Amino acid sequence: MDFLEDMKALDPEIFIVNEDGHSPEKEALCRELGVEYKVLKRIPHANLPARSTTALRAIKPMPYRIDLAGTRIDQPYVSKYWPGAAITASIEPTIEFNERSGMATSTRKKAIELWNDHLPLEKPEKLAKTLFRYDNDPGTKEVSGSQDSIGITMPGINRFFYDKGKYWPSNFETISNLKTIKWLEERLYMLTLWPRPDGYNVLSYTHINTENVRKLTEAADLAWDGLTEMDYGKFTDGFLESFHSQVRMFPKMMNREIEDIIGRYKGMARAWKLSGAGGGGYLIMISEEEIPNAFRIKIRVKDLWM
Repeated sequence: MDFLEDMKALDPEIFIVNEDGHSPEKEALCRELGVEYKVLKRIPHANLPARSTTALRAIKPMPYRIDLAGTRIDQPYVSKYWPGAAITASIEPTIEFNERSGMATSTRKKAIELWNDHLPLEKPEKLAKTLFRYDNDPGTKEVSGSQDSIGITMPGINRFFYDKGKYWPSNFETISNLKTIKWLEERLYMLTLWPRPDGYNVLSYTHINTENVRKLTEAADLAWDGLTEMDYGKFTDGFLESFHSQVRMFPKMMNREIEDIIGRYKGMARAWKLSGAGGGGYLIMISEEEIPNAFRIKIRVKDLWM
């Protein structure tokens, strides 16, 4: 919203954004100022190339990652209560995601420092370990969870299991078939909220205990079963319960603003969650009906050489 003063000075009649630039804050501001608000789809002019997944793969820009369930189980202060799995997907950079928004942008910056603008030709799990170590120098007090490194470097949708108190998973499972990936892409919508506020600390008030962590891991297992079976009801039940479990453990994830925005979409989406640990970022929604003004993502698939 750094354009606010310019907008007031210009006094426009119409304010236009793309779907990935749409946010409830911008819409509310336009309503307050009496400005017509339009959200456009990203459809390139006939003479310009589409930013297709195929074209992106040809230049292999650095991916982002999105977490789907089991968030925070990659931290030993959580997994020490109960072992379990997290689920992430590696996604193509079809848009530039905001920083401090739960999309692993800080780890992605480390990956760019390490390998320039694309991943090297190496086994994905080896890349994930290298990036995790580079992202967490010896003596680091607040360790970035390994799901960030895994989500960026390992293509497809991955579930990885953490034993009690461990930083690195003991087991990996991957969904790489295009049918399942497309099934998820067609049902996943994202809405831009706002970057995580400066000074925000989700760990300042927590309810991390055996019961709550166990519920988190059970929800992630249900979401995985729903994905592998392409069972919409089972997947959305697990997806939503994983989010509720996160909120039980980290109540500061939620506030009245976020609750109000979720309330606007409950009639359209069957499940929802915040990207990352909350405090802003993106609202991720699962729906079999189109959600207006929300944008879509493309999951990075396995390269042929792997």
